[in-house]
Amino acid sequence: MSATRVRTLVLLAVGVAAVTWWAMRMMVGRGAATPPDVPWLVVVVELLIAGVVASMGWAVRQYQRGKRPLLDPVRAARTAVLAKASCYTGALLTGWYGGQALSLLTDADVPGSTTRAAAAGLAVLGAVALTVVGLVVEHWCRIPPPDAEEPAVPRGADLDPSVG
Repeated sequence: MSATRVRTLVLLAVGVAAVTWWAMRMMVGRGAATPPDVPWLVVVVELLIAGVVASMGWAVRQYQRGKRPLLDPVRAARTAVLAKASCYTGALLTGWYGGQALSLLTDADVPGSTTRAAAAGLAVLGAVALTVVGLVVEHWCRIPPPDAEEPAVPRGADLDPSVG
């Protein structure tokens, strides 16, 4: 599994934000009464998931540092996959709620847009936290390269050319 690139996550978030902003502008432009609400509970759930991912990643980090005697390899692999999923989920949610916040901020005449934009802005912060935690835990789950105790010798290089 390769490391998640920050550039990929940023492009994903920006792309989703642009599509969300456009869709919300079209919805309001076609006479929709109000845009959908952003529940305040979203931030709590995002931070709760980030905390679980960090907790699982911390166990892997402690094992890597030799401070934890045992760790099931399947659990470590699942933690790495969960960290990668958290990166992408956080980027998608950042774009989704970021696009909503931008749309609500540019439409000040929509009733209740200020509180909806604030809720979407907080959801963006929670999603960014989820993304960052996912990146950090993914880094913690990397397996260090094997120690090079003896130098690698090309095949046949150890033979004495004078014998033969």
